[in-house]
Amino acid sequence: MLDEEEVGQVSRSLDEYWAIARRRCWYILLPVFVFWAIAWAGSWLVPPTFESDALILVEQQKVPEQYVVSNVTVSLQDRIQSMTQQILSRTRLESTINRFHLYETRRRVAFTQNEDPVEQMRKDIKIELVEAPGHPGQLTAFKIRYSAGTPQLAQQVNSELTSLFIEENLKSQQQLSESTTAFLESQLVDARVKLEEQEAKVRTFKANHFGNLPSQVETNVQILSGLQGQLQGTQRALDGANQQKLYLESLQQEYRSIQASLGSGNSTGTSADTFNKDLSDLHRKLREAQLRYTEDYPDVVQLKDKISKMEKLKQDIDTQVTGNDKPAKTTSDVDPGAAVEVQRGSTSPMMQIESQLKANRLEIENYQQHEKKIESDITAYQARLNLTPETEQELADISRGYEESKLNYNSLLQKQNESQLATSLEQRQQGEQFRILDPPSLPARASAPNLLLISAAGLMLGFAVGASLTAFLEMTNVRVRQEKDLEDAVPLKVLIGIPHLDAPGEHRYRVLFRGLRVGAAVIIVILMLAGNLYSFYKS
Repeated sequence: MLDEEEVGQVSRSLDEYWAIARRRCWYILLPVFVFWAIAWAGSWLVPPTFESDALILVEQQKVPEQYVVSNVTVSLQDRIQSMTQQILSRTRLESTINRFHLYETRRRVAFTQNEDPVEQMRKDIKIELVEAPGHPGQLTAFKIRYSAGTPQLAQQVNSELTSLFIEENLKSQQQLSESTTAFLESQLVDARVKLEEQEAKVRTFKANHFGNLPSQVETNVQILSGLQGQLQGTQRALDGANQQKLYLESLQQEYRSIQASLGSGNSTGTSADTFNKDLSDLHRKLREAQLRYTEDYPDVVQLKDKISKMEKLKQDIDTQVTGNDKPAKTTSDVDPGAAVEVQRGSTSPMMQIESQLKANRLEIENYQQHEKKIESDITAYQARLNLTPETEQELADISRGYEESKLNYNSLLQKQNESQLATSLEQRQQGEQFRILDPPSLPARASAPNLLLISAAGLMLGFAVGASLTAFLEMTNVRVRQEKDLEDAVPLKVLIGIPHLDAPGEHRYRVLFRGLRVGAAVIIVILMLAGNLYSFYKS
């Protein structure tokens, strides 16, 4: 805490400051009043400016994005900046300036006659972005402010600017969407050309390597298996034909031997035994085949045919043998013509055997040619199967470009369809749009100049000048006004103080002068209060 001496020093200092203020009050009050009066009067000389503001809401597209995705990815802030640059271009602003005759009075003023009206209008236009509450960085609206000399002009020009922003947004959205769709269409055309080129390469390759393609492996294997089955069947048929040939040749040989025996009169018992043995063998084979196969099986049918032919041949031979035995037994009753016929022998069975043998040889030739053809086809299909891995690798290399082109084409086609939907949405004005939430206002008061602020600035400047002048006078005009001043100047004690003695009439003069000073100060204070109140009312 401060002791009594320090408290006294502080009190004396405050008293001294108060004494200085009373003594130099006019050096403070007059600068304050003068600077305030200059600032206050100057503020009324500055032309008033009225500011009209409008709030534009950004509406999201009306169709849900899960059905139609917008093809305009430019952020709202970037889009507003781009539209601002376009709307604030010199061509558009000059058109607006000429339409509303803006800044004509300012051009007549000397200190603003060289100022560009377009630049001045750009300064008077302010764009303020509005963020969504609770979502920093997410813009949902923006404000447009314009300052003019009259409230009506500010509102009209702001309405013009608001309309320009809405129209520019509609046009820019459609242009961006249509340009995106056009770009995708051009890319789709290029992708279609590349896809057709790849398809032509694949088509040509498949045509040149038909039969060796990987997709035909299963078919080739099946055909090869079928050919191998046909080859086995042909070989079996060829073996049967060869056996038939041997059989017919043996029959032919036996028949010739029988004819020779008949002609020489020898017994034919040996040939008959051979026939019987062969027939018994064929019957035995037939029974074995019937036990294993059905009646329609080729081996069964072939054996039956052989047995029937052999039985017919045996019957013919028996007939001839019987005919030849009769002259031998009854030589006295032999007809010479019949004997000659018997000795010559009948040629019908022999001709049948020869015809069958000839047909058998033709059948063997056909089977051999068919076998060669099947073997050639088997060789060709085996070669195809051997070439399939190489063809598959070449086709994979060609198909890789085709698949990439196809994926690219399908992707572009899907994007182009989505972009067309988005463009149609923008053309129907169902996408993201600007809507006027608060129309341009008609300002009731001027936004500039701020009369009260200018008046307060004049007061502060005057007080600073008065305080500086007072401090300067106090520091340069050193006088002894109190005992403390004398004690500080002379190291002696003050023993006696003589009070001020008024001269005749001095007291009345002092009272009158003091009244005039107080009245003048009151008038000055009243003027400043009234001026500030009026400025506050007008502001």
